[in-house]
Amino acid sequence: MPWALDAAFSGPRPPHPLAQADKPIYVKRAAAPQMVAGCCVPKFRHRPDAIKTEESTKRTGPKDAIKIFAIVIPPSERSLAGDIFRTSLAARIAVSNLHKNTMKSFSETVKVMYTHFNERSGLMAPLIADDVYEIIMKNATRLDSEIIYDRDFDYDFFGFKTLERSYLLKVGGKVVERPQHMLMRVSVGIHKDDIESAVKTYHMMSQRWFTHASPTLFNAGTPRPQLSSCFLVCMKDDSIEGIYDTLSECASISKSAGGIGVSIHNVRATGSYIRGTNGTSNGIVPMLRVFNDTARYVDQGGGKRKGAFAIYLEPWHADIYEFLDLRKNHGKEENRARDLFYALWIPDLFMERVQKNEQWSLFCPSEAPGLADCWGDEFQNLYSKYEREGKAKKIVSAQSLWFEILKAQIETGTPYMLYKDSCNRKSNQQNLGTIKSSNLCTEIVEFTSPTETAVCNLASIALPRFVREKGVPIESHPAKLVGSIGSKNRYFDFDKLAEITSIVTWNLNKIIDINYYPIETARRSNMRHRPIGIGVQGLADTFILLGMPFDSPEAQQLNKDIFETIYYNALKASAEIAAKEGPYITYDGCPVSKVILFLHRVLAANLISEVILNTLLCRAFFNLICGIGEFVVVNKHLLHDLTEMGIWSPVLKNNIIYDDGSVQKITEIPDDLKAIYKTVWEIKQKTVVDMAVDRGCYIDQSQSLNIHMDQANSGKLTSLHFHAWSKGLKTGMYYLRTRAAADAIKFTVDTSLLKDKKPANAEEEEDLQAKMAQVTCSLNNREDCLSCGS
Repeated sequence: MPWALDAAFSGPRPPHPLAQADKPIYVKRAAAPQMVAGCCVPKFRHRPDAIKTEESTKRTGPKDAIKIFAIVIPPSERSLAGDIFRTSLAARIAVSNLHKNTMKSFSETVKVMYTHFNERSGLMAPLIADDVYEIIMKNATRLDSEIIYDRDFDYDFFGFKTLERSYLLKVGGKVVERPQHMLMRVSVGIHKDDIESAVKTYHMMSQRWFTHASPTLFNAGTPRPQLSSCFLVCMKDDSIEGIYDTLSECASISKSAGGIGVSIHNVRATGSYIRGTNGTSNGIVPMLRVFNDTARYVDQGGGKRKGAFAIYLEPWHADIYEFLDLRKNHGKEENRARDLFYALWIPDLFMERVQKNEQWSLFCPSEAPGLADCWGDEFQNLYSKYEREGKAKKIVSAQSLWFEILKAQIETGTPYMLYKDSCNRKSNQQNLGTIKSSNLCTEIVEFTSPTETAVCNLASIALPRFVREKGVPIESHPAKLVGSIGSKNRYFDFDKLAEITSIVTWNLNKIIDINYYPIETARRSNMRHRPIGIGVQGLADTFILLGMPFDSPEAQQLNKDIFETIYYNALKASAEIAAKEGPYITYDGCPVSKVILFLHRVLAANLISEVILNTLLCRAFFNLICGIGEFVVVNKHLLHDLTEMGIWSPVLKNNIIYDDGSVQKITEIPDDLKAIYKTVWEIKQKTVVDMAVDRGCYIDQSQSLNIHMDQANSGKLTSLHFHAWSKGLKTGMYYLRTRAAADAIKFTVDTSLLKDKKPANAEEEEDLQAKMAQVTCSLNNREDCLSCGS
């Protein structure tokens, strides 16, 4: 491999070349200036002399010897560069390497992909659809001229490597697309011969205002353009035929890169009578092991990513205890299915009985039918009726079941928590029937039936992109802002957010029409209801760029303003499309048709006379490709600010690592920066929930709400869950992320630089543990937990 740095990042990682004193990085002479230019560490951007270069000869093959360029970071500067410089440099090298091995022309690249054939079979296997190929060839000059390849260098290393591994199309196992080729392929795949819209979409995605969902990036413009991310399936029937029909649907969806949520509330419990065979049921566990093996076997898109099924169950089901154990690391292997994800679809009645410490009855759905098909008062009346009739298979303490749920969450991070009554009460699909589940990521909430598999087409708006410098024209504005220093001269561009929301809404509606549906029930549902999902990424980064602490009143207000802007402009665009094409088929009777909108009355009045084209519009999710996500790496914003202030040093770096990334105890760092740069473990999760509640009224569907809890216990979790439920959230929790009480050994800390660090006071530690032991159950003292750091 010609790039030493590339090799260092593949497979098990040896000591990184830049971390070693006498090991330079070798790149070709012509590429070296571009590698160094634009690196995100201010020290090197402002002082290119800090990076020394030297010419040398290195053999790259058995015979050839070529002149190359060596980039050497002096040992005195290496600690200041840190991970951010290395990954920025790595990204530039990796992108240059791809450019060196691919064609510049988009149309010529498409031609290579279209004429692809399978060498083993000798048969043509085009990677581009016939109609898309013809459109691109017809408009080759225009499309080639629009592409700006320098934008490939805006990707960070991990985002680029994700694209290279899974998104960019390959011929003969070799990547032939560049990221800009992919974006243009996707744009033409969506808009077909509407070239102006395709070019506009390309530039908006290329400048990273938004991105379409993974299946759209995988498959747009290909012979099978399955562009949808999320599928919701309900069990067809409680029978062998119904179960295997459902399994077949899941396999077909997973083959086409869809993630799946499956509701199994109607599958009979263990020991229940089977009239057809005069036998008894084995319950849901053996069935789910078959689903587990299918998820492992049928990965998404032929190796692009693992198959992923989330299984939803209501807590009145008699197999609920076995369900909670399925993902645990211990126990009998025949009772485990660890490759599935698990979620609870919780009625309000269960939460009320836990709160009151009352009894809870468990039923078999074949003996107590209909509980999954109703919600609210209707559910409570039917449930109470079955209790009075003595149909319960088992009666338990509601709190005992509750603590088993918490135990599973602390051990495995699941099950997810979704509240059935809130999901149905606040849905724009109330006129269709009872909603029975969400999707794999808990942010899509749609109606399903044996004849309709719910589908959602997604896009994600990159919020940090809308933070602008005052007085800087948008055409000359930097693609990336870093750090909070200078935030007083920045603002959030709501006008641009409105424009992008409208573009995304139009795009997603086109996707519904051009999409390839792997199963007929999915096509039927999407054409009848036309739901779309507009999500966001980078909200916390946006707060940092504007100098707002995450838990500040200013951040809380911006949170609401952003989602209201998206909601209103999505509705507005949907109404504009409907004015041309008419409303979706099942529009009559839905809440929006009755002008039930979560908007200011003046804004709502502007839409009263309009119908809309989409049932559901907004949701929330995050994306890695745009350089945003959950990482255990150096915070680029923090490093930028500390470097600009002139206080970044090896001692400071070691202190931050020693404190698990926290800056709260470091005296050199000013208090205003400490407030902005709290770690996820230092932000009160009550604040996270409250901000989800604040934006929830502008979200038709739901939110992927991860919870981070330091030293999680049943008391803290109970407090959090009841707070989320009482506030009316639909998704109370996606994953629970926990951190153990004991610290991992910090191999990268230079202990010689920690002279001022003292061991923790043993008495203080004992007092803390004693206090935590007292808060073992927060059913009666929830405020004690909500006021703590979790």
